[in-house]
Amino acid sequence: MTMEHLINEFIQVKNIQPSNANDLLDFIQRRYIQGELSIVQYRNMFRELTARGAKKPNSLELI
Repeated sequence: MTMEHLINEFIQVKNIQPSNANDLLDFIQRRYIQGELSIVQYRNMFRELTARGAKKPNSLELI
């Protein structure tokens, strides 16, 4: 999966443009958990998105 493909899927599913790399990271995490992405696809996209500045939320900050 390419970044362009990921962005197009995000737009198709959400009907909005992703506002940042974190939006896309959340999207691929949800798709992985739902079994729609393989671990290889998830890891590749995770690396790409973190290189673009995406960060996982700190779970302690959410409490």
